[in-house]
Amino acid sequence: MLAKLKDVSTVAAQKALAVAKEKAQQARSNMPVKGAKSDQHIVALDIGTEYVKALIGKVQPDGGIEIVGMGRQHQALTDMQAGAIADIAGVVENCDKALNKAEQEAGVSVRQAIIGIAGELVKGTTTTVRVSRKDSAKQLDIQEMEKIIRLVQDRAEVRARQELTWELGGKEVPVRLVNSALVSLEIDGYPVTNPIGFQGKDVVVQLYTAFAPMIHIGALEKTASELDLDLIAVAAEPFAVSRAVIGDIPNQSLSAVLMDVGGGTTDIAVVNDGGVQGTKMFGIGGRAFTRAVERDLGVDFDQAEALKVGLSSSRVPTQKRPDIEKTLEKTADVWISGIELALAEFDKLDHLPHRLFLCGGGSSLDMLMSRLEEASWYKSLPFTRKPSVHHIRPEQVVGIKDVTGKVNDHTFITAMGLLRVGLDTLQLDGSQGGSIREKLDRMLSI
Repeated sequence: MLAKLKDVSTVAAQKALAVAKEKAQQARSNMPVKGAKSDQHIVALDIGTEYVKALIGKVQPDGGIEIVGMGRQHQALTDMQAGAIADIAGVVENCDKALNKAEQEAGVSVRQAIIGIAGELVKGTTTTVRVSRKDSAKQLDIQEMEKIIRLVQDRAEVRARQELTWELGGKEVPVRLVNSALVSLEIDGYPVTNPIGFQGKDVVVQLYTAFAPMIHIGALEKTASELDLDLIAVAAEPFAVSRAVIGDIPNQSLSAVLMDVGGGTTDIAVVNDGGVQGTKMFGIGGRAFTRAVERDLGVDFDQAEALKVGLSSSRVPTQKRPDIEKTLEKTADVWISGIELALAEFDKLDHLPHRLFLCGGGSSLDMLMSRLEEASWYKSLPFTRKPSVHHIRPEQVVGIKDVTGKVNDHTFITAMGLLRVGLDTLQLDGSQGGSIREKLDRMLSI
């Protein structure tokens, strides 16, 4: 009987996916696109728990990006779970609607895509490896550096697998590297930006890596395939946010804690002196606050969302405000605890950056900003002073200009960061020769 039920479920899922694909193809075939498919354009798909956002970027001769199309589509409650795809057919349909809107505005049909990945099971960390060279008089070359980087990545993968196995109660799951970036490099204690040609005995490499379970990556690849998109890269979303604010200067003196508060998760990236020290994610986002209002006030989900969003306006009756505020405050306490636990895992850092930058739809709740600013949560962590809290604004994203006038608040930062990762990928793929630094970047699969 169980086998029969499984077969029925599989057939139903396949039918749903086929229907979604047919709808997508029909919609895109009927779309009045002004131009043909363009290799100068890329699309970033931020597949969030609440919304799918599609941003089409036109690559400029100076290496920047102009956003020429934007689309957004609301997701059903069952489409995503804790930041990961739960219903491929539903997500495909939503992505297609968002993509259609963006393509109509841009006047082009886009083929190349970058998609973000989130969820508690995406593991991003910085690994340090010290290599003692046998021949200290020999100059470092690209082949030796490649071996060192592979060693760091292999060690990081082992650690990611171990963490996932422990979190899943002993169950082993296959993972894949999605992002890797050089944090720092020292030769005999001397920091260098380009190791090639240096002599020395001890090489110390700090490398940020992000690994994700294959089941989640496979769902994104399937989604791209159903949309007839070439998936040029998958990026951990907190890494994408860091790329949005760091820009092209690897040694930029940016130090900050970046928080992307989505519908299903809160994604955290710690950046120190322009290098990503690590990323953490936990399963509390804006939807948890809505669910709490739904439960405590005995209303449905849509009513709870309206009450949560409308708390700061006159749309919520005065008599209901105390109950809503009490419920939201309890959930905010849990959220703050999640942040404390996540930041406590950065125990190898002497101190945490005192600047906190927030983005994502969940951070629109005024209470979250005020709790971070006013509460004493930070005192248990290695902050040198009380953190300052700000939203990341689109105009702060390096190298990206919006010409639509629609990408106008902090909810689009992740998608803008994905565009940057997509641009990085295109530039590296197109530079077969290039500098030593470019060759290192290609090895790292930035």
